[in-house]
Amino acid sequence: MAQNVDTPLREDVRLLGNLLGETIKKHVGEDLFNQVEQIRALAKDASDGQVEAEKQLEALFLNLDDDAFLPITRAFTHFLNFANIAEQYHVVRSRREAEIETNHANPLQPLFDKLKQHDISQEQLFQQVCDLNIELVLTAHPTEVSRRTLIQKYDNINRCLETLDQKKLTPSQRTKTIENLKHLICSAWHTDEIRQQKPTPLDEAKWGFAVIEQTLWKAVPRFIRELGDLVEEKCGQRLPMDATPIRFASWMGGDRDGNPNVTHKVTQQVLWFSRWQATDLYLRDLESLRWELSIQECTPELRSALGNEHAEPYREYLRATRERLLVTRQWLADKMQGKKTADDDARLIHHKSALLDPLMLCYRSLHECNLAEIANGNLLDFIHRVHCFGIELLRLDIRQESGRHRQAISAITEYLGLGHFDTWSEQARQNFLLNELQSKRPLLPKIIQASENDLINHPDVKEVFATMRTLAEQPKDSLGAYIISMAEYPSDVLAVLLLQKESGIEDPLRVVPLFETLKDLDGAAETMDALFNMQWYKQHIHGKHEVMIGYSDSAKDAGFMSANWAQYRAQEELTDVAKAHDVRLTLFHGRGGSISRGGAPTQQALYSQPPGSISGAIRVTEQGEMIRFKFGVEDIALQNLEIYTAATLEATLLPPPVPKQEWRDLMDQMTETSVKLYRQTVRENPYFVEYLRTVTPELELQMLPLGSRPAKRKVSGGIESLRAIPWVFAWTQIRLMLPAWLGTGAALDEVLDENKKAQLDEMLQQWPYFKTLIDMLEMVLSKSDAEVAQYYEMRLTDNPNLHTLGQELRQRLQDAIDTLLRLIGESELLSQNEVLDQAMRVRKTYLMPLHLLQAELMRRRRDYLNHHQAEHSPVDHALMVSITGIAAGLRNTG
Repeated sequence: MAQNVDTPLREDVRLLGNLLGETIKKHVGEDLFNQVEQIRALAKDASDGQVEAEKQLEALFLNLDDDAFLPITRAFTHFLNFANIAEQYHVVRSRREAEIETNHANPLQPLFDKLKQHDISQEQLFQQVCDLNIELVLTAHPTEVSRRTLIQKYDNINRCLETLDQKKLTPSQRTKTIENLKHLICSAWHTDEIRQQKPTPLDEAKWGFAVIEQTLWKAVPRFIRELGDLVEEKCGQRLPMDATPIRFASWMGGDRDGNPNVTHKVTQQVLWFSRWQATDLYLRDLESLRWELSIQECTPELRSALGNEHAEPYREYLRATRERLLVTRQWLADKMQGKKTADDDARLIHHKSALLDPLMLCYRSLHECNLAEIANGNLLDFIHRVHCFGIELLRLDIRQESGRHRQAISAITEYLGLGHFDTWSEQARQNFLLNELQSKRPLLPKIIQASENDLINHPDVKEVFATMRTLAEQPKDSLGAYIISMAEYPSDVLAVLLLQKESGIEDPLRVVPLFETLKDLDGAAETMDALFNMQWYKQHIHGKHEVMIGYSDSAKDAGFMSANWAQYRAQEELTDVAKAHDVRLTLFHGRGGSISRGGAPTQQALYSQPPGSISGAIRVTEQGEMIRFKFGVEDIALQNLEIYTAATLEATLLPPPVPKQEWRDLMDQMTETSVKLYRQTVRENPYFVEYLRTVTPELELQMLPLGSRPAKRKVSGGIESLRAIPWVFAWTQIRLMLPAWLGTGAALDEVLDENKKAQLDEMLQQWPYFKTLIDMLEMVLSKSDAEVAQYYEMRLTDNPNLHTLGQELRQRLQDAIDTLLRLIGESELLSQNEVLDQAMRVRKTYLMPLHLLQAELMRRRRDYLNHHQAEHSPVDHALMVSITGIAAGLRNTG
């Protein structure tokens, strides 16, 4: 790493590490401190290739008493979390330095210049910025391993690092900041890293709301201001007041796919709480704004609205809005507590216009009174927030699996004596659904008379009906899309529309099919073509449609390369079908943090999509720990909002090239090889499932109170029933990273052996999609470590069949690395990415002990459970801490 980049970051890491050492020495004792230092020194020597040092480490851990594991595991986990904090702050520091050196750090600035060079007119650029529709969907997938309590302490540590970076600190100010750091690190040390209970869906929603409150509430107005200034400078026009290029939605409390804990009652609680949180934040803003607006001058329009003379007209005029917010907040609090409420109170706020109208009147008045500098201050920020967050804070998407809807429609047809919908042909289903959607009569009577054993009284069916009724009671702006996971057929979409109609939803939620498996991705365009060919459906959608592309299940089903190419092809075909039917398509990318779940740097990921597939509109999930990494610090949140905007604009106005046919042919060949080898290993090897459950902590992950969803869709079942997130998480913990490379290396190797390197080089240079795929493969392979995986294997099984399979997998991993290096013409991984390379080198010293500790903890836990026939063991806590530590060290879980 270059000296000017490396030094401040290393200083921060060293400072936090030293303060942690002081805390351990003072609060636990010299013995633990010395033991941790001994382990750290041995791990450093072992990382440098000294075999004897690794043997000493192993011997040390084997001889530890059970109760000695926890403090050691906690020490190394804390250090890795502190390294993350230092790196996160370093991003802020680098941005500030770039701004000082170049007078801008906004990635939109060079993009606007580039667009001008490519003859994009000012008017075209202005219109495209105005039309941008980017929605980031926060999801509560169980990948955030850090407790919210600790996250808040980490945020404060980040702020201390920022304070220390200021050059004009007095000695006493610096001393005080160091003392604050000591207090925070001490407090973190004395806080349990592990939640005592799994979070509820409401807890997850609160965690999402906290991100809005702590960072995005300030970052969004800053972002819109800076974008507006840039657009005015480059295009000569001001952005409209209501321009909101980026909005936010949520799945927290709405995603019921495979999560029995998300019921209609939970969804209602989350919707109320979301509105309560928004109301509370607006109240704080309004109190501050009324304090500021002590101005006397106002327009006749405002005086007329006020209805009387007043020395401070703005304060007085906004008093009624304050009263409405107070009444609304109390009403929502009563709702959440189950109290009786007066739902017809005219003062209640049910639409954002109730806030915007008075704010805009004040804004106009200030401008007309020549007080633009006041109008464009906190008042304008308030207006931008209302446009972005509405009265709901986050629009809630609903997600449910297609089989549940089929079951509900089957219950209806069975009750009506029409037969069992689920057994009908697809054409028969479509005919029935379309007829009922166009019928003016209700399908079911209000009072249903059925026996307890009838399908219509099945708990799952009743829950689907109850969910729909709950949605019917919500303000339209509170709800986003209705996502159908495992969508296969046109009837899956029509079924949800009929269920909404039957429940009395006046403004139906837009229905978004989620195509996930390889088979469904391949059939996605055909399904949408069939829907667009239905006259009633075409009229219903008003020329707009959204389709979600799933990354998780397709990668688990077919491997990284095959799934990635299937996703690309599906997007191409869907884009073409939508264009043919004159439908404006929005693609919703269900990405995660890990490579096998679509993770990649935002700009690179979006620019690598098929040309034409991002036409100014895109939705993307932000999952688990990635929410904190991207939006946990205000300046980093601002940067990510800019990156999303720049990437979407560039992909829209300067789309990547259409891939040549020979590139496509080569991808087809490679993915055919890749999926064949992947499935041979995962599905056909009789020892594969046993290896997963024995050598990785897949079973142990289920005891970690991460998210509200179960680890499996079904209690019984093998790989196919395992959720994609714990599937990735388990392989990541032992550093084999199998989901991201298995089959890919062999496919590349086959093509290289056919003397097609020149063609691959051309693809790397000219095709952003392929370049991104290879870059992501290199990144994930750099985080793998075959020796670590072998150690788990050695400690956890004596089965020769598992050892044979392990040897085969490690050899394939090495082959994948060798093949990649051969392709990119480098002698080692990450030779062109010094920052990540250095980060992993620094972390290796702290990760290695955690891996050795974890393997020993897993062995002891399993022995204890077997001998005592118990559910818990004395080392459970230490094992859970090791899982969180390794996840923090790799900055990747699922």
